[in-house]
Amino acid sequence: MKMLFLTICLTFLLFGVSNTLDNGLADAPPMGWMHWQRFRCVIDCETYPDECVSEQLFRNMADLMVSEGYLEAGYEYIIVDDCWASKKRALNGSLVADPVRFPNGIKALADYVHSKGLKFGLYGDYGNLTCAGYPGSIDHMELDVNTFAAWGVDYIKLDGCYADQETMEQGYAEYGRYMNETGRPMVYSCSWPAYQEPFNIKPNYHALRKTCNLWRNWDDIDDSWESVSSIVTWFVKNQDRIAPFSGPGHWNDPDMLIIGNYGLTVPQAKAQMTIWSIMSAPLIMSNDLRAIDEEYKKILLNRDAIAINQDYLGKIGKQVLVKKKVAVWTKVIMPNISGHPSYAVGIVSNRTDGFAYKVDFPLKDLNLDAPHGYFVQNVFEDQADFDIPSNGSISMRIIPTGGVLLKLTPRMKYSEIQIIQSEITVDKI
Repeated sequence: MKMLFLTICLTFLLFGVSNTLDNGLADAPPMGWMHWQRFRCVIDCETYPDECVSEQLFRNMADLMVSEGYLEAGYEYIIVDDCWASKKRALNGSLVADPVRFPNGIKALADYVHSKGLKFGLYGDYGNLTCAGYPGSIDHMELDVNTFAAWGVDYIKLDGCYADQETMEQGYAEYGRYMNETGRPMVYSCSWPAYQEPFNIKPNYHALRKTCNLWRNWDDIDDSWESVSSIVTWFVKNQDRIAPFSGPGHWNDPDMLIIGNYGLTVPQAKAQMTIWSIMSAPLIMSNDLRAIDEEYKKILLNRDAIAINQDYLGKIGKQVLVKKKVAVWTKVIMPNISGHPSYAVGIVSNRTDGFAYKVDFPLKDLNLDAPHGYFVQNVFEDQADFDIPSNGSISMRIIPTGGVLLKLTPRMKYSEIQIIQSEITVDKI
């Protein structure tokens, strides 16, 4: 049985490797920090010296990523979004950083980020201009990619403002070829579905999977539960269509984690982390790490939630059931030694009536069928694990607009445990 388990695990791992892009990156959903949602395009450093998009902001965040445990937990990218560049290119056509806000240039910032053991990401735009009106790459794609590589960029987010929707598939692929030709490993975050889906243009997800490591599917996230809910609603409506294209090396991206900002309560923050973990979404924070409350920090650094998100199988979870406006999500994760799959189960309330209703979800209704039931761990709550028999139910009271994340591990019969223990003893001898 032990050999069977090892064979299963090896098969899963090899499956993950065989489906990555040629660049061999993003075998698990990328994790990091990006400035956009929290700091937008604040460039007035006189009025907002601690919040403007500047070299100092990213150095501060890089320091905190290390000192506050985010890097140790897996958050490894510091990503600069829009508004970093000068409004005009250099005489040779290359992009240059704003000389006031980035006095030492982008390479020096990337070097600083690397010195912390982190990786560095940078924003570009496929169109004529970026969304905030800075120079786009449409006529300078090869030059811009080579510039980014020379600066030590590890992750490129390519936006799609001021671009022709009809040329995006070919244009993004061309940009990706230039990235590969540099010889520098750079994660490729694409945006073209977010510029086609709202206009009922169905993106070529086969091409996306071949071209990009991750892609934004839908609207930008804002700092509110309403925004999170609207994005989740779109993903649920389209989950069967887009799920087959998400996996190791290529991920659907519902946008940033806004946990620790102004807009989410603690229960809502748990709900976002629950859904993002089960959807195998990139965990890219956009918050102020200098001012985050401890309760929110604990959610972001929860090792069990991160492990579910980063699971080796790379399966995307789905919403499978709704009862009393409470939704259940499930995700297959690595099996235990029994050989039966383990599951992550997310329970998220969409109720707004101020009452925490109790709901019961029979395992059979969730297609959870381990013959001896499950051990259940409540990921965000400090409570003892409990058992559910195979004919049992998950029973919970859920706070309105709150979320619960559970890990279900198959139970084994005592005789199976004895066999495994005897095999381990023989191996040691």
